[in-house]
Amino acid sequence: MRKNAAEIKIIKSPAALQKFSKKMQAQGKSIGLVPTMGALHKGHASLIEMSTKSNDITIVSIFVNPAQFGANEDFAIYPRRLKADVKLCATAGANIIFAPEPQAMYPLPLQTFVRNPSIEHLYCGKYRPTHFAGVLSVVAKLFNISLPSKAYFGEKDFQQLHLIKKMVHDLNFPVKIIGTKTIREKSGLAMSSRNEYMTQKEREAASSIYAGMITAKKTGKSLAELKTIIQKKIQQAGGKIQYIEIANKSDLMPAKTTKNSVILLACYFGKTRLIDHLEL
Repeated sequence: MRKNAAEIKIIKSPAALQKFSKKMQAQGKSIGLVPTMGALHKGHASLIEMSTKSNDITIVSIFVNPAQFGANEDFAIYPRRLKADVKLCATAGANIIFAPEPQAMYPLPLQTFVRNPSIEHLYCGKYRPTHFAGVLSVVAKLFNISLPSKAYFGEKDFQQLHLIKKMVHDLNFPVKIIGTKTIREKSGLAMSSRNEYMTQKEREAASSIYAGMITAKKTGKSLAELKTIIQKKIQQAGGKIQYIEIANKSDLMPAKTTKNSVILLACYFGKTRLIDHLEL
């Protein structure tokens, strides 16, 4: 692991990063990519550390992607702190930070999108109808720019991870997708860059999300009962439910039984939208 942030190279040009990655490939070096939107935390650090153990070069992309934000969402206020992120990347052992400006990634308005009509409109997609097209399209661009052999994503965004894996499979991207377990705070709250939007009181109350899912997994016998248990736990803590659904782990279609399924949910504490999941 590095300790000196000055050792990390920051690249802002997509063309320059692609040139660097082609050079590394020509030298027979493996490349790991950790795509992020910055405001990095311990969850991101674990992804970077995993990549450094398996690859010769680790690239961390830090890009707040405007294509995945809808109208009236938090693009303008999403936390941006490159200096602190560089330090975390250095400690975790990354080699390159790719930090492009929006105009570098989208010199013209994006007209070509990667879509998954079967799943993009479900769960989070029901409430963020353009979100996943923006996610898949920017991830496809990042793969083509950085040319990784492996890419690392946290499982907290469970629907996102499934869609990325499906894109890679369906479109024959030569990239292995590595999903890692959700990193949680001591309270059980899933680590997220958006957690800092909350007050301490809201943050404590939001621990009810994970607590509710654990209780439901232990005591719920039917799909309806699972949802009711979680809903009551979150609402008693002052949270507002957006959705609670149970999906098949294999294809993310709505589940008919609890077997081989996953709880997916989104809720609000204050003005902060939080997502989480728990496999059953």
